[in-house]
Amino acid sequence: MYVEELRLSGFRNLSDLVLQPHPAVNVIWGDNAQGKTNLLEAIWLFTGARSFRGARDGDYIRFGGQSARLSLTFFAEGRSQTAELAFGAESDKKQVNLNGIKLERRSLLSGRFCAVVFSPDHLDLIKKEPQKRRSLLDTSLCQAYPKYEKVLDSYERILRQRAVVLKDAQLNYQLIDMLEVWDASLVEYAGYITWMRMRYTQKLAAYAAEVYDGISGGRESFSVRYLSSCGPIPDKAERAEVTALVDAAVRQSREQDIKMAKTHIGPHRDDLEIEVNGKSARSFGSQGQQRSCVLALKLAECRILEEGMKEPPIVLLDDVMSELDEGRRNYLLNHLVGRQVFITCCDDDLLASLNGGKVFQVSGGMVVSSV
Repeated sequence: MYVEELRLSGFRNLSDLVLQPHPAVNVIWGDNAQGKTNLLEAIWLFTGARSFRGARDGDYIRFGGQSARLSLTFFAEGRSQTAELAFGAESDKKQVNLNGIKLERRSLLSGRFCAVVFSPDHLDLIKKEPQKRRSLLDTSLCQAYPKYEKVLDSYERILRQRAVVLKDAQLNYQLIDMLEVWDASLVEYAGYITWMRMRYTQKLAAYAAEVYDGISGGRESFSVRYLSSCGPIPDKAERAEVTALVDAAVRQSREQDIKMAKTHIGPHRDDLEIEVNGKSARSFGSQGQQRSCVLALKLAECRILEEGMKEPPIVLLDDVMSELDEGRRNYLLNHLVGRQVFITCCDDDLLASLNGGKVFQVSGGMVVSSV
């Protein structure tokens, strides 16, 4: 899969443009606040996902403008395809088309055009709370397995309903019987989610370790493992075994749950342990190592998606070069073979080490091909 042409009109600060990228590496360079990230965001929107910057539809329209139009021609499934997006103040101007067919919503593009994105905000995967790391797993699994998203939604709904019952049970202990009913469904969904996350993490860990070895030139080791709130789970545990362990932990925690009116056991409390050279990347990793960890996870995610799709997704790397040494930069520029990559950076000195591909300069919203 690769982008053949991108057309933008009225999008953010970018001048109207027609971009024809290289099927391999594309470097987009320029000073800060010139529009480099906007260009990656425009490509990302065709995945059907929300902006990786948390933007709303109105944010895509150029200041003072009335609408924004985006068109992407990409090669996938053995043929060229075209998707179109339009954003505007009026509801009839918000539309999505794929190969000339109007779609009801942008999310229906999911699975037709796929990409993996890295942005500086993704460093929160290492630095911040466990929810960020759980989100990494859930976002990836939702792309690969539609059923997973439905189970996750059901589990979150039951969590909210169980919280109400737990609070009421503090005043009326007879509601424990009702709690039994909720817990049967809670445990079933929790067991499935935990089992799926563990299987995914094991595959992610193996691929990410390979990528990290390449990024670090073999000088450092990388590992990641799933930490379940219900305690240690054998690596090769089947779904039924995982569900049984979750069930036992939920029952043991019930008194505490009632006391605190909160569910303490379940995938909503789980985490990932990420280590470099056997030490916590969060506590002991340098800026460059933490950035390399996230890159390894993202590129491993890319490989897993490729296995399911039978073709590689697009790789979007925003401001990835800062805090990386020369060897790690060279790896990203020249060793991500077999896939189309877009990399933004501020330093044109990096371009001397680029072997092939295309270079685009962005200045004041203008995008010019340098090579």
